[in-house]
Amino acid sequence: MNLPSFLWLWKIAAWSMGLSLLAYLLLALTGVWMFQDRTSPNFTGFPWVIGGRRGVRSLHYTMGITMVSLVLLLLVIGIVGTLGHFGSLGHSQHLISGLIVVVLVLLSAFSATQISARRSWARPLHIGVNIILFAGFAWVSLTGWSVVQKYLP
Repeated sequence: MNLPSFLWLWKIAAWSMGLSLLAYLLLALTGVWMFQDRTSPNFTGFPWVIGGRRGVRSLHYTMGITMVSLVLLLLVIGIVGTLGHFGSLGHSQHLISGLIVVVLVLLSAFSATQISARRSWARPLHIGVNIILFAGFAWVSLTGWSVVQKYLP
């Protein structure tokens, strides 16, 4: 297939990646706020957020679900676009970096659902995976840039 028929797909991928990175940054910000709220006796809370503590937690969950959805959309676009353009997968490190990011995002989402007072392992796992995910997003962005160069005229 020719490039023009896939241009709309690459535009969706570019927007999805940008929004995924934005969601990651918002998740980090709201995560730090929740950590401060939990650990600092002097933390004043979130008077400017609708719903206060619950509002931040709700925003964190909503952004998390959004990021998982966007990353899964990127996975589908990558597979469909690469198979449609090249006929097979594995033309660059982008496949490996992308799959690692998908696994990390899903592991982060799973660990988030397990956070409770009874499961002391879940919160450190969630935070640790998200720190590693920063490197994963950097890697997938760099390898993605090299893939984009293949499609440009």
